[in-house]
Amino acid sequence: MAKILIAEDEPDIRDLVAFTLRFAGHEVVATSNGEDALHSAPNVKPDLILMDVRMPKMTGYEACRAMKADPQLRDIPVVFLSAKGQESEIQIGMEAGAEEYLLKPFAPDQLTERIRSILAKYGK
Repeated sequence: MAKILIAEDEPDIRDLVAFTLRFAGHEVVATSNGEDALHSAPNVKPDLILMDVRMPKMTGYEACRAMKADPQLRDIPVVFLSAKGQESEIQIGMEAGAEEYLLKPFAPDQLTERIRSILAKYGK
């Protein structure tokens, strides 16, 4: 299946998302903040990046903007996974270059279905 890079600072959520995606057949690389995701992405070469919004060192928004400015990374779809569901938060995420903004809590089957749909859109 696909290679997915996760950036999530909460270990329990990071482990749950990684387990869910691995169970669905994806290869997963997990990081704990936006800065690590930004530095890991060129080496990992993910098909999709799944990021929390509020993280230490670098927010998901900041990491997404930096990725979209990098020719190596700009075409990789970024999906935010956040508990912050206010319209203004979603708007900021989409303006940063995100493909989609998913809200926590989520059902594992909903997550895998949305990821499958996004990957299909990108021919992955």
